Amino acid sequence: MMKKILLPSMMCADFSSLNREVKELDAAGADGFHMDIMDGHYVPNFGISPEDYAVIRSATKKTMDAHLMIQEPSNYINYFHELGANIIYIHPDSDKHPARTIDSIHNLDIKAGIAINPDISIEVIKSLLDLTDYVLVMTVNPGFSGQKYLNYVDKKIIRLIELRNSYHYQIVVDGAITPDKMTYLHGLGVDGFVLGTSALFNKPDSYQSILNSLHKKEQ
Repeated sequence: MMKKILLPSMMCADFSSLNREVKELDAAGADGFHMDIMDGHYVPNFGISPEDYAVIRSATKKTMDAHLMIQEPSNYINYFHELGANIIYIHPDSDKHPARTIDSIHNLDIKAGIAINPDISIEVIKSLLDLTDYVLVMTVNPGFSGQKYLNYVDKKIIRLIELRNSYHYQIVVDGAITPDKMTYLHGLGVDGFVLGTSALFNKPDSYQSILNSLHKKEQ
């Protein structure tokens, strides 16, 4: 079975000691870092600041994404590339020309992803699947941590796994991912998991112990 890609959601980290958090997660076996960027318009919240992004980038050499939950993300592609993003996700419904924006990301020699909210159907974004490297499936409504997993999204995930045979993308899920849910989805064929408070943060065990357990836990 393919190895799970485990991605701490840094919006859930302890920002009073951010550099230490990153180094501990890196040493514990995190495969990369998931960075939620919000503008208070596309979603009713604010996420990681550019200054926080720079701190995290300086503390790790591992992959960092930029999940742009913002209006007109095309205006910020170069900015986050300069901050050190290796993958940039856009929400196609927030961009007037998502295919052109994906092309702009690839022209920077980094990976491009599309993020799909629970209420967005596969048919709406199907034309983009041949262009993208990653599909980030939101299993909660975006903008806030601590929500409940929306089980009806599983049907969408299963369909994306089926369609993947005709394309080249990897599937990452984001939102209320528990260890048991991760085992189930990994068994179906999901590649990567964004880890927040449901599986990683605010737990009594060390990051090392938790990530080791999640990597080993199989269906």
